[in-house]
Amino acid sequence: MVDPERLDVTIVDGYVDEPAHFGVPPYVSTYPRYTAGALVDAGVPETRITYHTIDALREDGHRWHDVENADLLVYVGGMTVPGKYVGGTPAEPDEVRELAWAAGGTTLLGGPVRFGVGERNEGATETERRGLDFEFVAKGDVEAAAYDLVANGMEGFSDRMRDVEEVSRWARRGAFVVEDHPNHPEYLICELETSRGCAYRCSFCTEPLYGNPTFRPPETVIGEVDALSNHGVRHFRLGRQADILAYGGDGEAPNPDALRELYGGIRRVAPDLETLHLDNMNPITVVEWPEAAREGIRIIAEHNTPGDTAAFGLESADPVVQAENDLNVTAEECLEAVRIVNEEGGWRPGEEPGSGPSTGEGASRRLPKLLPGINLVHGLKGEREETYEHNLAFLDRLYEEGLMVRRVNVRQVMAFAGTEMSETGATLAHEHKKRFRRYKRRVREEIDNPMLQRVAPAGTVLPDVHLEYHEGGRTFGRQLGTYPLLVGIPGERPLGERLDVAVVDHGYRSVTGVPYPLDLNDATMDELTAIPGIGRQRAGNIVVGRPHGSVDEAGVDAEVGLSRFATVRSPGRV
Repeated sequence: MVDPERLDVTIVDGYVDEPAHFGVPPYVSTYPRYTAGALVDAGVPETRITYHTIDALREDGHRWHDVENADLLVYVGGMTVPGKYVGGTPAEPDEVRELAWAAGGTTLLGGPVRFGVGERNEGATETERRGLDFEFVAKGDVEAAAYDLVANGMEGFSDRMRDVEEVSRWARRGAFVVEDHPNHPEYLICELETSRGCAYRCSFCTEPLYGNPTFRPPETVIGEVDALSNHGVRHFRLGRQADILAYGGDGEAPNPDALRELYGGIRRVAPDLETLHLDNMNPITVVEWPEAAREGIRIIAEHNTPGDTAAFGLESADPVVQAENDLNVTAEECLEAVRIVNEEGGWRPGEEPGSGPSTGEGASRRLPKLLPGINLVHGLKGEREETYEHNLAFLDRLYEEGLMVRRVNVRQVMAFAGTEMSETGATLAHEHKKRFRRYKRRVREEIDNPMLQRVAPAGTVLPDVHLEYHEGGRTFGRQLGTYPLLVGIPGERPLGERLDVAVVDHGYRSVTGVPYPLDLNDATMDELTAIPGIGRQRAGNIVVGRPHGSVDEAGVDAEVGLSRFATVRSPGRV
């Protein structure tokens, strides 16, 4: 019998991206946290549990000693939704195999990787279930497997799903691993699970493989937030669920009382939180139960932080594709759901709650509290040339109505065993790749750019932008949150710093900004010329005329609204 108190365990986080779960930095998923909590519950001391991300192993070869010398190596990861990432790079299959080969002790693999692995983490991909050379593969919950493996003296486990009582303990006991994340708690957003499973059965989605929805009671999620907050976390996302509005109900209908208890409790135990966002909201819930949904949306918008996004899984506006893939919402229904979220959550801080969508003109200078995001998937069964036109027509109509969506996510399908798409595979996605690229470019140019100008007009203030990397003489950063805007700032500023930024220009999915408020007596020429209406001549005049005693002294405030972006603080350069 192996004594748990003498086990050295290394957890490697290869990152996850699922339909209702995200864990690429600056996000950290539930998997490594719950696995750590399960190990502690099984008797392994916290001090004998080491946590590394795949990026940390890439950057520091000495960390591989923890892989080689561990009595138990637990790998968690898996991508069932393809994406492009800024904060980290998910582990590729060859890297996962290398971990298994390097490990000196028992190896356990789990997470969404159990649904299947492709050659690369990308769309238009077919997958198969492979163990990637690990000794044990958790076909149920990896945290339950880790607990049972240790409790059974390292001799094995039976594949099973953990229950609510277990996850309630493990969520609190595993919170400590966030302190070992390379981002550290101050630049880390923790994904929170409110439920798993889905009442619907869309052909391509892996979430129904978790079964019908099961909900964690509010007090268990609140307790997890309390524990994470005690370890320094200030950023949270209720992202691990198929539909936030269905929380605490029957899996379909909204339950505003449960949402009020959940959100109010989180605010109570973490009063100094800096981010409280969500991810998935099913548009069919909004249109089937509009009054209860409106109340739920109002509760969310009352408690959340600005810039929140409710991802809507329209998937396709083509009725043929909808029928062949068991999609549960029509384009018309989705449009109505967008209207309702705009009306109840589209207001900005400083405005009247429920005042409807706001362009940001006037007193309010922040992002809206809650907007929808549209998900469109291509390569589904029945896809044809008209499918692309149906989707573009839907997006055009949405824009022409003056509505707002935070973002449009356009991707190609990944086909997984256990889903209906496994029969079709990625055949259609491959056949339509050229058409898909042309269509995606049109979405970016015709919808994304003007929509971004509507959601974040020039002068919008984005507080606490974390500076992440340099490129082309600019510094790029993001706020922490759901689908945060990528912000490019003129010049190369120290990485790792946080600063408030005012939006000055728009790309397709990113914005240009300047530090806010910009000090006219200290600003660079590049920063000044980035402000709309300034130009190089006016910027040169501002520089030559330093020091200025006020913004008015610069002589252009009335013409270009300079006071939206600038102030005067320092005495100026000599």
